[in-house]
Amino acid sequence: MSKVKPIDINWLEVVEEQNYQAAASYLGLLHPDNRVVEIIAGLRSAPIVKFKAKDIFRASRLSLLGVSNSHVARDNEKIQKGQGLSPILLVRDEQNGTVVIADGYHRMCAIYGSNEDAWIRCKIT
Repeated sequence: MSKVKPIDINWLEVVEEQNYQAAASYLGLLHPDNRVVEIIAGLRSAPIVKFKAKDIFRASRLSLLGVSNSHVARDNEKIQKGQGLSPILLVRDEQNGTVVIADGYHRMCAIYGSNEDAWIRCKIT
């Protein structure tokens, strides 16, 4: 039985500006405006680090979206074509012992679907 080689994920060197904006929009549902400003500032200044896809999912406690989701399908297509993906933005929720995927949930689902052991480039605060 031959083993299928996992697809290499190409990453952009920096987080795209629209991803910070999307994270702020999402975080605005969870926090007051002044806290969102602090979190985004922390993400902007955070270094890019790596975590395994399966560990991010376990820590986030989110469900995996399938390729039938149009956003996951679009990101999966980018992966297949070797296009660069923007690093994912994560926020530690120490009170609940979880991590919030502030931006990049669909990218995470697409990557996990092809390789749960993939290293995910991200920023975390």
